[in-house]
Amino acid sequence: MPRSVVLQSSVRCARCQLPLRWCVCSARQEVTCPLQVDVLMHHRERWRPTSTGHLINRVITGSRHHLCRRERGLTAADVRVPGRELWILHPKGEPMPTAEAPDAIQVLMIDGSWRETSAMAQEIGSWGRLVNLPMSGESRYWLRSQADGGRFSTAEALLFLLKALGMDEAHAQFHAQFELHVYASLRSRGSKEAALAFLKQSPVGKLFPELLAQLDVRRPRQ
Repeated sequence: MPRSVVLQSSVRCARCQLPLRWCVCSARQEVTCPLQVDVLMHHRERWRPTSTGHLINRVITGSRHHLCRRERGLTAADVRVPGRELWILHPKGEPMPTAEAPDAIQVLMIDGSWRETSAMAQEIGSWGRLVNLPMSGESRYWLRSQADGGRFSTAEALLFLLKALGMDEAHAQFHAQFELHVYASLRSRGSKEAALAFLKQSPVGKLFPELLAQLDVRRPRQ
């Protein structure tokens, strides 16, 4: 296990959940959009620092968090927002409608491992409209192997949705926060070579040069 993880695994930022050495909260920017964004998180995902569901709730203004536990079942009424159509993003859903106004949509992001989210989708599929986004390309979520093979993280699904709905400014802002989260998480693992390779194709270097310089400062061993 990388030394940086061993030394600092018990001391994490309460907000970004990264080890304090790699905290990125100084670069946090709130992202406002007309969508109502909710995250339905598997209870195991709650303790995974790599979760991009946590990232959504940290930076998307007005986003909400719902914890999925079998012993404390949620209902559609617990989640639905009056006056908005509930979209549940899932690969087996119908093609995304093109004429919907963002301020009339509530989107529910299902957050967990691939197996966990598949089971959750079966349980809640009747709550709203299952929607399949036009997602293509390679995932930039380099933190879990399940991102391979056409699979994308929860945050990337939201990025595709923002782009598809024409919310370019919100997309650019959230994309920057997502890329910074992945880069800092790679560094926190001690995966410096992977982080540098990731950085070559990322806007993070130009957007947050001062923070990256701070992260590169060597710290005394503890």
